[in-house]
Amino acid sequence: MKMKIAKKIAERIERKREDWRNSPPVNRIDRYLIKKFIGTYFFSIILIIAIVIVFDFNEKIDKLTTANKEFGISWGRIFVDYYLNTIPYFANLFSSLFVFISVIFFTSKLADRSEIIAMRSNGMSFRRILRPYIISAVLIGLLNLVLGAYVIPHSNKIRTDFENQYIKKRQITMVENVQLQVDTGVIAFFSSFNINTKSGSGFSLDKFRNKKLVSHLTALRVQYDTIADRRYQWHIYNYSIRELHGMHEKITSGFELDTIIVVEPRDLLYTRNQQETMTTPEISEYIDKQRMRGSANVSTFEVEYHKRFASAFAAFILTIIGVTLSCEKRKGGMGLSLGLGLALSFGYILFQTISASFATNGGWPPMLAVWIPNIIFSIVAFVLYRRTPR
Repeated sequence: MKMKIAKKIAERIERKREDWRNSPPVNRIDRYLIKKFIGTYFFSIILIIAIVIVFDFNEKIDKLTTANKEFGISWGRIFVDYYLNTIPYFANLFSSLFVFISVIFFTSKLADRSEIIAMRSNGMSFRRILRPYIISAVLIGLLNLVLGAYVIPHSNKIRTDFENQYIKKRQITMVENVQLQVDTGVIAFFSSFNINTKSGSGFSLDKFRNKKLVSHLTALRVQYDTIADRRYQWHIYNYSIRELHGMHEKITSGFELDTIIVVEPRDLLYTRNQQETMTTPEISEYIDKQRMRGSANVSTFEVEYHKRFASAFAAFILTIIGVTLSCEKRKGGMGLSLGLGLALSFGYILFQTISASFATNGGWPPMLAVWIPNIIFSIVAFVLYRRTPR
């Protein structure tokens, strides 16, 4: 009995292998379509980035020349620090748009040359034709997800720092009167703090238990230790600690004290578009930290966090819409398909921007606001897919 079962399993495995040899998951036609899709996509992205860089350089040439003379910044450093780090930002920004355009452009050409008709006449269903498109969309979506999570935030930080220092000449290094909750029932206050030196003055730390003050620390100066092995390590100078125990209190003072305070220098300063310079794990950690501190103003960071996943998934949706719009041979050529595709892609970007602003300013749940365009365009993709002749 066991021999018969083993024999049947072996025969089934052999049949599967034979089926795979006769009809592999990715055949020559699939490789051809994937090459066309990804090649057109990267060519479109490179072309638009080149145009953007030329216009940006033409607009900022006076300021860049001034930076070259005033600060001694070489043109090589300008290109590396500013423009080379601009490329990933614009590539991610225009990715959804050019996924759509690329699909419509080369699929319309295939339809005009009757290549789609030839595939169908050889027995390929529309679902089977979609396979290489889906594979390409998944590859592009994963690439955008990784770039948006780790590479682009680092590039954005270098680019914005260069722009603020040498082009806008506006760099904030000092903050004043900052108060925040650093832990449950622990409130920290900085009269002033220098971001560059990571030191502050006029520091106080209040600890509450059951809404009653139990400890009050004041110090003339504090210094964040960047060399220590542990995070949140602070040095406090010229301090005084007042501990309250009912009707009694204890006062201690000293010159220097090493302690752990759950706050970092970057938590004390919020800059515009700061969320774009943070990796996805850093945004998640920042959101959790701010919620622990009781801060409700984290919608901008939540929108950015969910947008990175939604934008990657958008490549899949827009690919299906693009194929369904351009797979049939039309009398007017690709003009109608391309025009309709551009209208839908710009509509998607506009809808995404509006819904994100509702989350930031209107109190909508950030995850819902970011994913609404994907949900609606998924319905559009499903309707167009059902209407496409099989």
